[in-house]
Amino acid sequence: MENLQDGTAGLTRREFLAATMMTGAAALPGFAVAQALAPGTAIDLLIVGPDVVTFDDKDTVVMDGAIAVKGNAIVWIGKASEARSLFTAKDTINAAGQIAMPGMTDTHYHTAQQFLRGVHRTTHRKGPSWKKILIPFESGLEPVDIYHSGMVGYTSMISAGTTCFLEAGGPHPDEMGRAADEVGIRGRISLNTCDMDGDGGPLPKSHIMTTSQALKENEALVKRWKSHDRVNAWLSLRQILVNTEELRINMSKLADELDVAIHTHLSEGTYEVDYTLENYNLRPPEYFESIGIFNKRMHCAHSIFLTPPEVDVYAKHDASVAHCAFGNYNGGPQRMFEMVRQNIRVGLGTDGPNQRGTLDLFQVCHYAVLGQQIGYATAWHSAVAPITYSQMVRQACRGGAAAAHLGDKTGSLEVGKLADIVLVGHDDYDQFTSMDPVVTLGQNVVGHHVRSTIVNGKVVMKDREFKTVDTEKMRAEVKERYPGIISRYEKAILLTSGG
Repeated sequence: MENLQDGTAGLTRREFLAATMMTGAAALPGFAVAQALAPGTAIDLLIVGPDVVTFDDKDTVVMDGAIAVKGNAIVWIGKASEARSLFTAKDTINAAGQIAMPGMTDTHYHTAQQFLRGVHRTTHRKGPSWKKILIPFESGLEPVDIYHSGMVGYTSMISAGTTCFLEAGGPHPDEMGRAADEVGIRGRISLNTCDMDGDGGPLPKSHIMTTSQALKENEALVKRWKSHDRVNAWLSLRQILVNTEELRINMSKLADELDVAIHTHLSEGTYEVDYTLENYNLRPPEYFESIGIFNKRMHCAHSIFLTPPEVDVYAKHDASVAHCAFGNYNGGPQRMFEMVRQNIRVGLGTDGPNQRGTLDLFQVCHYAVLGQQIGYATAWHSAVAPITYSQMVRQACRGGAAAAHLGDKTGSLEVGKLADIVLVGHDDYDQFTSMDPVVTLGQNVVGHHVRSTIVNGKVVMKDREFKTVDTEKMRAEVKERYPGIISRYEKAILLTSGG
């Protein structure tokens, strides 16, 4: 039986859960409880009855619990038996028989690639798919297509328990922001940023800008979205092969000036390693370090082809990582567990529907556990994965929030943190019996088990029904535009292949 890694060391999880049900949250070691409240305290939202899995520092669990929300923040967590007498709520959700957990953060997502979901076209083109297939697809998208991509993608995320996303960088980012604002999700949008063609042939003209233009447009985007309470902008460097050294260095300086992060792809493919070795005699992270841009502001998607010393470089400079398990293992073994052990800020990412067609981070977690099992346990004749399913879901919450520079605001259910809350059912046919909510979240939950999602204190989806979006209208508009999107994609593929 797994022992808890917190102040209850020595108790099995079964004993811990029994103690929780008898004593309530206040009696648990290290659990943060709000100040004494007068009966009838006015709040905006009361969630009553779920088993609350907080993923706080003590991994506190409150069986038959309750969460009180005022404005956009959590103001109280405790037992359901105490909640009704303590609060007068504008809105109450009866979540008995469900599990409450923090919202997850998708740390690497391509909004512009959303409509590649369900597209099965094999081009057999040489070279990295991001340059030969994905960027041509993006080049044919109009601003309204990006808006619809965001509406479809962000509602999909919300429906699967993701409350925050980090955009990798794409065309028309303001349309991403417009969609995120309407859906009600939290996010960091960014602009596709390329200032050279690089190896392997030219990029579409729409994807190339001058170095000066790239810096100005990135800066303007960040400033336009600076004051939004949920949706802000980050800087972006698309890829080593399509960014000049001048842009890399000046983008890093700009990140310091604007106090934001930079989203980039790093060590995603062998072609990157070959490129930096040929041009700089250094591997990608070593090269970033050598020019002084590897720091806490650098968010590095994929990070597949790393040597052990390179993992040390990540830890030394506090760079964050998006581990995209759906696609990463196509490249080779991953050093995610080493990163977690070194307290590197590692989150989980879907990378967009081009990988597997789903934005379900629960499933990404399952893939990630199996990948780490193969890499760190099976090879040494061990049946025990180095990181459990429950710990991986925790990583999607806490690690994702840390990678998003939101670790003090989201990623766990605690008094004073933002109310990004997901309610999950656990009585479905493929879940029964589910007596331990922590194990259930890790092993028996996928996106369709999510019942309700709250972001920033606002109910975005309740009982699988969206409160912010007319989903039927959205689907109809997308179906109308979809043939044109695919037609432009076909033409872009022909143009970039010389056809």
